[in-house]
Amino acid sequence: MIDPATGRITMRAGLVGAVMMPTGLAQRVKTSLDFRGVAPLSIIGHPRADMWTYLVRADIRPIGDPAEVARLWKARVVVIRDGDIALPSPVPDPLMVRNWISPATSAFRPSGAVVIATTLSILRPAQR
Repeated sequence: MIDPATGRITMRAGLVGAVMMPTGLAQRVKTSLDFRGVAPLSIIGHPRADMWTYLVRADIRPIGDPAEVARLWKARVVVIRDGDIALPSPVPDPLMVRNWISPATSAFRPSGAVVIATTLSILRPAQR
């Protein structure tokens, strides 16, 4: 959907959701997912906010463990299940608000549950 007032392109969350996180963490998650063969990944960059957004299947269940919820919150990980997901513009964006890190090239979206589980595995403290 294109907002006629702003020209902003959005899609409504539903079957597709999103997981947003800081770029450094997102790069580590991407490396782990790449290593496991989870591909292709559709990732939107937000350079000014230093964040990435993964477009995912909306299969993320509520997390029951308060420690894991706190870990995600502290790491600034946001799950988008409802509402609009802002997409990069197909024309050059002089403000660099959003860009494709890894463009959507097919209908495949990785499991949101797998993206969250991978993120939590990176955030968990090392076992001694």
